[in-house]
Amino acid sequence: METAARITHDALTDLTSALMAACTRVESVLEIATEAAARIVGDGGGIRLVREDGRFGPMITHHRTHDGPEMLGEFLGGFSDRVDQGHLNRLRAGATIVFSSMAQQEFQQLAPPQHWTNLAGARISAVLACPLIGDGAFLGYLALARTSPDATYVAADVETARTIAEHTSAALVAARSVAQLRASEDRYRNIVETTLDGVWQFDRNGVTTFANAQMARMLGLKREELSGLSVRGFLDNNGQQRLARRLEERQKGRSEVYECRLIRADGTALWVQMSAAPLFGQDDEIVGSLALVSDITERIAARDMQRQLDQLRRVDSLGQLAGGIAHDFNNLLTVIAGSAEVLASDAEPDSDVEAMSQSIMRAAASGAALTHQLLAFGRRSPNAHTVSVPELLDGARDLLTRALGEHIDLRVKIDEDLWAVQADRGELEQALANLAVNARDAMGKGGRLTIEAHNTEIDPGGLEDAQASGRFVVLAVSDTGSGMDEETRSHAFEPFFTTKKARGAAGLGLATVYGIVHNSGGHIRLVSDLGIGTTVKIFLPAKETTEEPPVLPPVENLRGQGHVLVVEDQPELAQLVRYLLQPAGYTVTVATDPAAAVSHLHAGARPDLLLTDVVMPGMTGSELAKQMRELYPDLRVLFMSGYTAGVLNPRGHLDEDSTLIQKPFNRESLLTAVAKALGTRR
Repeated sequence: METAARITHDALTDLTSALMAACTRVESVLEIATEAAARIVGDGGGIRLVREDGRFGPMITHHRTHDGPEMLGEFLGGFSDRVDQGHLNRLRAGATIVFSSMAQQEFQQLAPPQHWTNLAGARISAVLACPLIGDGAFLGYLALARTSPDATYVAADVETARTIAEHTSAALVAARSVAQLRASEDRYRNIVETTLDGVWQFDRNGVTTFANAQMARMLGLKREELSGLSVRGFLDNNGQQRLARRLEERQKGRSEVYECRLIRADGTALWVQMSAAPLFGQDDEIVGSLALVSDITERIAARDMQRQLDQLRRVDSLGQLAGGIAHDFNNLLTVIAGSAEVLASDAEPDSDVEAMSQSIMRAAASGAALTHQLLAFGRRSPNAHTVSVPELLDGARDLLTRALGEHIDLRVKIDEDLWAVQADRGELEQALANLAVNARDAMGKGGRLTIEAHNTEIDPGGLEDAQASGRFVVLAVSDTGSGMDEETRSHAFEPFFTTKKARGAAGLGLATVYGIVHNSGGHIRLVSDLGIGTTVKIFLPAKETTEEPPVLPPVENLRGQGHVLVVEDQPELAQLVRYLLQPAGYTVTVATDPAAAVSHLHAGARPDLLLTDVVMPGMTGSELAKQMRELYPDLRVLFMSGYTAGVLNPRGHLDEDSTLIQKPFNRESLLTAVAKALGTRR
């Protein structure tokens, strides 16, 4: 007996070791347990487990003979499929069922009905069933059968079977836990590997300890190449400066969502949103950081484009305001300058009146220059024509040299066979002068200003305007000054924005350049870095040919004769025009609104020239001219306006051959324009 007990003990010990080794898979536990039960207790055994739906799965069996497993499966699996019926209900309650020297009635309680008359053929003489209980739950049952004639199960057999059932239950619980953990890990791994975002894990020092495939693709590396690399190597300068603080925040247990720029392995950049959180170890100790990384490059590009669009809208609205102010201001300057000119012509030479009149005219000229800037900023282009860029730069060299001073070295580099451009020469000279003054102020201790001009061809998408393409002449103005930071660059072209502390700095320099360039159909690009300098690149559409400047009448022919009908809604300006024209020999009739001008015609007036403002209440100058020409087809027309031609069309609907004199004007320019208009028929 002692020997049998020792053999059983050793067998159970071996079973325990085998179950512990196999507890990573449920199937392995079932195979080992049924085989051990059949071998230790005899003659065959089987295990049947409860499924998640409350019913039983198939029985796993083992028998010493070849056909034994099939026989056991038929009879030991004959219990009901429901755990709350018959013997299964007793097993679920924890009872052990023993049938020894099995009778026909007991056989029928186990076997399916088709086998009830065949007890002898089944060769089953005793049955033992033990419940499998784990973590307080009914997992299934272990069934044993003996097939030798008149065999029985004694108390020792029942105790051994219960011990096997207990060990099997513990192994099943462990195996199911492992299976659940493996399923959870598989789900986690599937989520991590299929997500469209990058998953990046790194230690306290920022060294990569894990990255999913998407993160590796975002950085342009293989996963195995990314492991062990520092996050620092993929950050731009700004990100590197902030890395230490962010790692410190993770060590303090704080999460953070922020945007940063990553540099890929091939040197290209992408903007990402990092959702970073502390990474905890087994002892709740923070061992690093875990970040969810989303590529937001397109979103940043769209946001930058929207910011540029908003800036363009602001500039455009301010340009309209500036144009309106310039128009009204030009009317005032015309009255001031013209009146001063009349006073000066009637004053004694070298008298105080003459000196004061000339001072007024000089002040008016300065005001006219300011309105010129406002109109340029407002994208109002006066009389664009074809310009030779080499001639432009040669003519502007002396002006720029005087503006820069002796402490600035001016260098001009012009490529051969430079294309001509369509623009206003005076506006381009002003743009160059503004850029030179800005550069001078940025190089307080001296430096070098370089102006380069060359041809280029732009493909669609090569400029800020994605539709712009074709042949351009590039004017690049570069200085070696203090440069700009990112904040200053973002506002550089805004009107009235200035970093100059000098009193009277208006902040219209670059805004005016911006207006001139865009009004010429061109584009502008600013590149600047602190301590390095600034480069402004102007892209002007190229033209094939140059044009000769218009020939003006000689000064000696400024006196004339004829009847001029002046239509101007500003009474002071209308009377000033009379004072300027009458001494030159013209007969002048003044009307302060279009309706009064038409009434003069109906009253019998026969003017030789209609000199009319363009924008007036009730009727534009163009509409007035059209109506009056229906009565007098040969009537000459000269328009005047505080706006430029670029503003007036399509608002003013000026004909292509219409003549326009822009306010403010003086006696000479007015008489020249009138003489030219009277000497030219439609």
